[in-house]
Parts: sequence; structure tokens; C-alpha cells
Amino acid sequence: MPELAEVEYFRRRWDSGLGSRVTRVALHPKKRVFRGSDVAALEKALQGSKLLRSEGHGKQMLFRFSGGGSLGIHLGMSGSLRVESTRFLPGKHDHLVLFQKERSLVYSDPRMFGRIRFALGKEVPDWWKDLPASIISPTFTHTLLREILRRGRRSPIKALLLDQTLFPGVGNWMADEIMWQIKIHPARRAGDLTPSQENDLWRVSRAVCRTALKTIGADWGEPPKNWLIHCRWQKGGRCPRDGTLLDHATIAGRTTAWCPVCQKPAKHPKRTSPR
Repeated sequence: MPELAEVEYFRRRWDSGLGSRVTRVALHPKKRVFRGSDVAALEKALQGSKLLRSEGHGKQMLFRFSGGGSLGIHLGMSGSLRVESTRFLPGKHDHLVLFQKERSLVYSDPRMFGRIRFALGKEVPDWWKDLPASIISPTFTHTLLREILRRGRRSPIKALLLDQTLFPGVGNWMADEIMWQIKIHPARRAGDLTPSQENDLWRVSRAVCRTALKTIGADWGEPPKNWLIHCRWQKGGRCPRDGTLLDHATIAGRTTAWCPVCQKPAKHPKRTSPR
């Protein structure tokens, strides 16, 4: 599933069409990706309009067009954006194509867990304004993180990191990376973190997001060689820090990788029965 950095990479691909007019719109109006959207209004508004700007937020993208059209895209599990020639013929998985004079902007999603939203008007759509604070934004503060951990204190920290209402853009590999870098076991309860670990979580989650955006998000480049991502799914993969064979298990519904030496489970004191 595309995460923060992969989504940024796909968004930038469509930026090649900025300033150009949409000459024709081709779509599959009955497909699930358009659920809740007025497809007829989308097609009418975008045809003849110019792509003005785009922005990303977590796993979401927003494309603004002249005439007040706003196109929101979530890639889901298998969605992608790409650029094709003007002679491009859409395939069965190409659910939206914006033809321009010099290129074709294509949204493809074989499994159709993604979503395309549309709004018309000068104001930013509510479904964009109401998104949670971006992890790399000034509004994602220590105070906000502590509140998140307090409310989810009984949950594994991995589950909170995957919650898009709390950590928008963080997916499976990024969550594993963050926990490995701060040496926290993924099943550890959020309420068991020390103040120092809370600070590490705030600092490292932001740093991982920024670095991923500068590498993967920029040109599908490689993150730093000493990151967990390079060996987390290798057969016999070992911890980049100490060479220990990685452990794998399902935590928070997702296959998770961690180092059993530097990410040891929290120890809880034994309770004794009152006499």
C-alpha cells in the first residue's frame, strides 16, 4: 500500500501537467473508486479546465483546477498515478484519464480500494480541511502526541502509528522503521512509554517522514542504507544495528518486523495478591 513518500512521488508525476488544459476526460463512472462522487459533474467541470496546483497530505492528494474543481485522490492498496502519451488508450484498470495537449494523466487502481472525490467551488473541500495534522507540520506538537498516546494508552504503539486519523501517511514499513529507530517493541502499549521515549517518538516520526519524502517522494530514491527498510522482508534479514536475525509476527493486523535484541518487550512488574 502506498505510504506518505510513495504518494508524494505519484503526486509529482501529475505535476507535469500543471498549467495545461484538460482537453478530454475518460473514466469508468460505475466503478467503486467514484463512490460518493458526482461523476457527471466531475467530467463536465474538468473538461476544458487547467490544472493549477496540487498538494499532498498523508496518503491523500488534492488537485485544483480552474473553474473551481477540486479532485481528491486516495490510492488505497494498489492505486497509482502515471503519465502517458496523447495517444494513450485506457485499460480496464485505468479508471480516470485526463487528456491534455501534450500528455495523458492516468489514475489506475486494479483492486479499487482507492477513492476519487470531487468538489466544485472556490473554497477548499471539507474532506480536505478536516484532515488531521500532518506529522511534519508545526501543528503536530509534543502536546498533541502526548494526547494521542494518552487516549490510546492501552493500544500497541504499532496500532496507533497505523491509525490515519492520528499519524496520516504512516503505513506498515514506516511504522516498523520508526519503532526500530527508537528501539521500541511494536506490541508495547502506548501508555507504557516513558517521557524520553515519547520525545523520541515525536522526533523520529517526523525525521523518518521528512527523509522518506526527500528520497522516495522526490524521485523514488533509496532511503539511508542503515535503515530497517532494506532488510525487513529479506529471507534471513538481520538488524542493521547489531546483525540480529529479525523477528516477524502479526501485530495490529499487519505483518511486523523488529529486532528481538534492541526492541525488547516491556517488562511489567508481577502483581502479588493481598494477604
